[in-house]
Amino acid sequence: MFPESSTGISYEDCKGTADWLLAQTSVRPLVGIVCGSGMGGLADMLKDQVAFNYKDIPNFPQSTVDGHAGRLVFGMLKGRPCVCMQGRFHLYEGYAIQKDFKVGDIMIMKDHINMPGFAGNNPLSGPNDDRFGVRFPCMSDAYDRELQQLAVDVGQELGYGDFLREGVYCVLGGPSFETIAECRMLHKLGADAVGMSTVHEVIVARHCGMRVFALSLITNKAVMDYDSEEKANHKEVLETGQHRSIQLQKLVSTMVTRMEYNNTNA
Repeated sequence: MFPESSTGISYEDCKGTADWLLAQTSVRPLVGIVCGSGMGGLADMLKDQVAFNYKDIPNFPQSTVDGHAGRLVFGMLKGRPCVCMQGRFHLYEGYAIQKDFKVGDIMIMKDHINMPGFAGNNPLSGPNDDRFGVRFPCMSDAYDRELQQLAVDVGQELGYGDFLREGVYCVLGGPSFETIAECRMLHKLGADAVGMSTVHEVIVARHCGMRVFALSLITNKAVMDYDSEEKANHKEVLETGQHRSIQLQKLVSTMVTRMEYNNTNA
């Protein structure tokens, strides 16, 4: 998936990719949006689009999950220059652990539990390049509190009070879904939702000094009862994403127009 290197993707690799993209478009994004399964419609909202297939971008990995288009899209969202990743990369894909959450709820991520990180699988593993960020970045403030509050305020204005939540997201490696025992354990650890993505992008973005805001769409309920006949499946993920896509697009696009921008990108 990635270029062969003993240290993974180097600063020079990233600079080469960035220089190539900057030469292809005049858009200089203030906001970057990573779209998960069923959420690619956010990228379709961009005006004056310039899009690139991942396979055509130097040093860029490719998305292989159904519902992910695999394109990097530059353009204007409500007058703001943005770039959207229409298709993300997984250890493999939230599912609700919190019993009060319902399918279709939108969860504002206030914190995360990086389970693969406990086993040494961290995107920052290996030699650190100080041009990206410090060796030991703080993660206690990974999710920007001002942006979280902005999402709450916008959600209330849009009438999303019945399905907008806040919680802790736990990332697992996948691609297999969680066992019942694993779901019960994660609930006791304080996880509200579990998935297979997002956290690695958050860690890398914070390492680079970016402000971060993240949402997790509750696509199904984690199975926590041995007598249950329910089974998790990717079809539910796509169907729920399509069902909530319009509300998510309104929430994110409204937030983009109200963000305060400085030299550090959101």
